[in-house]
Amino acid sequence: MKQSFPSWGFQPLVELQKAVVLTRSSIPPIDGAILPRGLGRSYGDSCLNDGGTLLLTKELSYFISFDEKTGILECEAGVTLDDILKVFVPKGWFLPVTPGTKFVTIGGAIANDVHGKNHHKAGNFGHHVLSIEVIRTDRDAISCSREENSELFYATIGGLGLTGLISKVRIKLIPITSAYIDQEQIKFNSLAEFMRISSESEDGFDYTVAWVDCVSGNELRGIFIRGNHSSGGDLLPHKEPKLKVPFTFPNWILNPFTVRMFNYLYFFKNTQKVSKSHVHYEGFFYPLDAIYNWNRIYGKRGFYQYQFVVPLDEKGESALREILTKIKNSGYASFLVVLKTFGDIPSLGMLSFPKKGITLALDFANYGEPLLGLLQECDIILESVGGRIYPAKDARMSSDFFHKTYNCDRFKNFIDKKFSSSFSRRVKL
Repeated sequence: MKQSFPSWGFQPLVELQKAVVLTRSSIPPIDGAILPRGLGRSYGDSCLNDGGTLLLTKELSYFISFDEKTGILECEAGVTLDDILKVFVPKGWFLPVTPGTKFVTIGGAIANDVHGKNHHKAGNFGHHVLSIEVIRTDRDAISCSREENSELFYATIGGLGLTGLISKVRIKLIPITSAYIDQEQIKFNSLAEFMRISSESEDGFDYTVAWVDCVSGNELRGIFIRGNHSSGGDLLPHKEPKLKVPFTFPNWILNPFTVRMFNYLYFFKNTQKVSKSHVHYEGFFYPLDAIYNWNRIYGKRGFYQYQFVVPLDEKGESALREILTKIKNSGYASFLVVLKTFGDIPSLGMLSFPKKGITLALDFANYGEPLLGLLQECDIILESVGGRIYPAKDARMSSDFFHKTYNCDRFKNFIDKKFSSSFSRRVKL
């Protein structure tokens, strides 16, 4: 069963890359460094290969089998999360874990071991992968799972595409009776209040996340969002209005004043402290997918995303406050700020990002060296408390910081000798 995927959206543009569309047999002989690539939605350079060749997986887009009793799906690695949702939501099945966009391939979801709003209950995407077929340049296709070739399995989950080409995947979907989410939104005005609401929500809600206003005069204010799959409503796709950013904005559009105004209006869009609604999964999980080319808002200079996790203790909370204060005082405003907690389910992947703690993700317009200096200061705070940065969204982390916060020595044993990326070379993997 062949599924198509959208061609719109943003792709990192690197002139020195070559691209080869894969067939199903093997990796073709190629000189130089090679790297698999799905839809290229990573914000950093983990999906880039300057001076090398990208192996495009767009032709590996077939469903192979599906067990309607167990929800076990086998498919090729180029199938997208959007493909899965379109076919299986009407049948009463949903993704066990999903990131904030459905326009990623299942191979990319595994390679980055993506997480979602339900980490406290479901862990990462990798926890729901039953088996993977990996094609390496030095061997035939290798089937790996928790029981078979387990070390390669754990290296490939979160392995940033460096252990070989993921060609086939088996995952387990979850049953649903509605395409809708019963959602609650709660305003909060401090980190302590966020932590209290988050703790109270973990048992009763599958999905939790918060939008944060980090430029207001408050210590920390925002909107806590929690929800569960509804038992009411149909299983039909939802026709979200498709907006489009028609041109690249001038660089001056995003500034502390405009961001402060946006945040003010967004925070006060609901007049009540607590509001409840019945929303389609599209709007709940993928609000940015409804806006084509949203990255143009940041202008030609582009943007950096900075996502990190700190421990769930007093030192971690203190580090988070210190980083938020630095950002607020810097004047580098971010209006896409997401805060949530990770549960205590250990990650399977050797380089997987999530661990028990508090994670914050911020988008910054590219202000050049002054912004990079600010983020380096934040790195020092993170290192002091055992925090780490998400490689899939990173474009500037130092090699020293990366090696101190991830178990690189163990992972290096599983890197395919021909596979490399701009990220892996930058951090000296």
